[in-house]
Amino acid sequence: MATKSKTVYVCNECGFESVKWLGQCPECRAWNTLEEHLIAPAAKASPRQTAAFQITAAKNLSQVSALSEQRFKTGISELDRVLGGGIVKGSVVLISGDPGIGKSTILLQLCEAFRDSLNILYVSGEESAVQIKLRADRLNVSGENVTVITETDTLAVSEYITANKPDLVIIDSIQTMHIDEIASSAGSVVQVRESTSILLKAGKSLNIPIFIVGHVNKGGEIAGPKVLEHIVDTVLYFEGERNQSYRILRAIKNRFGSTNEIGVFEMRENGLFEVDNPSAIMLSGRISEVSGGAITCMIEGTRPILSEVQALVTTTGFGNPRRMANGFDYNRLNMLLAILEKRQGLYFSNLDTYLNVVGGIHLTEPAADLAVCMALVSGLRDIPISEKCIAFGEVGLSGEIRAVQRAEARVAEAARLGFTECILPKATLKHITKTPAGITLIGVKNIKEAIDTIR
Repeated sequence: MATKSKTVYVCNECGFESVKWLGQCPECRAWNTLEEHLIAPAAKASPRQTAAFQITAAKNLSQVSALSEQRFKTGISELDRVLGGGIVKGSVVLISGDPGIGKSTILLQLCEAFRDSLNILYVSGEESAVQIKLRADRLNVSGENVTVITETDTLAVSEYITANKPDLVIIDSIQTMHIDEIASSAGSVVQVRESTSILLKAGKSLNIPIFIVGHVNKGGEIAGPKVLEHIVDTVLYFEGERNQSYRILRAIKNRFGSTNEIGVFEMRENGLFEVDNPSAIMLSGRISEVSGGAITCMIEGTRPILSEVQALVTTTGFGNPRRMANGFDYNRLNMLLAILEKRQGLYFSNLDTYLNVVGGIHLTEPAADLAVCMALVSGLRDIPISEKCIAFGEVGLSGEIRAVQRAEARVAEAARLGFTECILPKATLKHITKTPAGITLIGVKNIKEAIDTIR
C-alpha cells in the first residue's frame, strides 16, 4: 500500500517543524512564521543516486593527514584572508549579500584565478549560459576551464558531480534548487535545507569544495532556515551600500579560520578589485579645518583599519530633535549623547544630531566611542579637530575611558599613515612597549580630559 503524503508546518525563521499550525513558533518565538508544506513519500533511490553517499573507510584520527596542500590558493589575497588561507578541499562555503552587490562577480573572477589549475562546474538556476558568457566577457574571464549547466534539480546536479568529479563546484543560487520528492516550491525552507544537505554530502564524499550563493530576505538575513548556516562550513557575507563602490566581505562563520577577518574590494565596471590599503582609501577626500570630524581605528581580525566619523549638530526645526546614525549603532549613539549631557553638561536635547561613518564601514567595536564623542563635541562647539589626530577608547556610563585591545597595533597603523597625535585610554599606555617615531600619545582617564584636547 502506497504511503500517503504528509503535511507539515515549517517556521520560515528557524526551520522548526510542527504537525499542526501554530500562531507562534515554539522555537524562535516569532509570530505567523509557520508555512504549510506537503512532503511526498521518499522514492526508492537508484544506485546512481546513492553512489555519492557511500560511507568512506573509517580512519584513526592520528592517521588523518592535514597537510597545507589541502587548501587551494585563489590568488585573490583578500578572499584568501577571509577564508583563512585558501579554499579547503571538501568544504562548503555559503556566500550571501544583497542583490547586485557582487556575489556572482567574485565567483566568476574565482574561475579565472583557477583557469590553469582546476576544472570548475558552474551550476546556474537563474541565468542562461549566454547570460553567464556575457558577464564573463565583461569581466575578462576566459572560461576555458569552466563547465556551465543550467539545472535546478538537486539530485541531477549531485549525479553529475559524482560522475564527472570536478575540482570545484559553484551553485548560483541555492534558492533555485529543488527536489521533486518534496512537494513544495523552490526556495522554501524545506527545499533549501534538503538541497544543501544533498550537495554537502556529495562534496564531502568526493572531497570537492562547493561554493553556494544564498539570497537575503527583507531583514538582511540569509533567506531560509537558520539551520542552513549550521550545515555549511563557512558563511561569507558581502556588506556595503549599492550606491558606493567599496564592498566588504566578512566571514560570520568559518570552521577553518578566523571569523573576524574581512576583505575589502572596490567595485568597478570590469569587476571587483582588491583594496590593499583600506585605511588610506577610507581617509581619502578629507577636508581639513571642518568641525565634526574625528578619526578612529578599529580592528577587523588581524587588520587595523582607520575610519572617519562625521557628526553634524544643528538646531532642530521640529518639536522633537532628530537622531540619525549611518554606520554606527543608533542606540549606542543615544547612550553617548546621554553621557555627554549628564557628565559634561553638553545639551543636545533641542538639537538635531546626525552621525555618519565614511566609506560604508560599520563601527561595531566599543573602541569607536571616544572618536564619536569627540566628533559630537566638535560639531556642537564648531571647533575642528586636528587632521593629524586619532582617537580610540570605550566610554563608560560614568564618563570614564576604558582600555581596548591591541592598542599598539592601532598606534602603529596611525603612525604609518602620518598621524602625529593619538588620544587613547590612560590605562592602555602601559601595554604599549614601543611607540613609533613621530607620534605623541595622550592618555586620558575620562571624557572631560579628551574633550579638553579639542582646541
